[in-house]
Amino acid sequence: MTPKSCLFFAAGLGTRMAPLTATRPKPLIPVGSTTLLDHALDLGQQAGLARPVINLHYLGDQIEAHLAGRGVAFSDERDALRDTGGGLKKALPILGENPVFTMNTDAVWAGANPFRQLYAAWRDGMEGLLLLIPRDRAVGHLGTGDFLSDTTGRLTPGPGAVYTGAQIIRTDRLQSITAKVFSMWDLWRPMIDAGTLFGTLHGGQWCDVGRPESLPLANALMGGA
Repeated sequence: MTPKSCLFFAAGLGTRMAPLTATRPKPLIPVGSTTLLDHALDLGQQAGLARPVINLHYLGDQIEAHLAGRGVAFSDERDALRDTGGGLKKALPILGENPVFTMNTDAVWAGANPFRQLYAAWRDGMEGLLLLIPRDRAVGHLGTGDFLSDTTGRLTPGPGAVYTGAQIIRTDRLQSITAKVFSMWDLWRPMIDAGTLFGTLHGGQWCDVGRPESLPLANALMGGA
């Protein structure tokens, strides 16, 4: 089954982006001729996604107003921030299918559409498929890599490729997690143990826009998209 729903993570506090996030949420920071959130949503629209879902927490009213009339749904976390795994679990009734896409909204993409690449690489037997990029092409990213992969694409944690923030994931294992606040890693780890978490490499360009210093890099990448 090819997913048509995507949870766009937009609920974070944006602390690394201070002071730019003092009065607006990080997803609404301008980049190129658009915003980080609109850039992500446009990629989904280009790939034919039918149900974009946005989770909300910090300054969520601004995001709701910005997207009025865009045909998106919202998963409201303004009562309590749930981290990535908990946010996905809360959004399941709105997403309405399994598997689903998720995408972080603090990155900029150029070249090959991330959703279409994941579509093309998804196979039966996978529980998760992460879009990765080699560390030397991860613009604006300060950390080491996140994953090592074998010849079949199966992933294990390690200083290899960088997770870009886009994935297809089955949500069955969420039912066994009783916590309300938990990371995506709590979903990935049992998949790694089962040999069902895979990765595929992004064929285009990517920039991590987690810090103010990354914005000139993102703008340059957008200019060459």
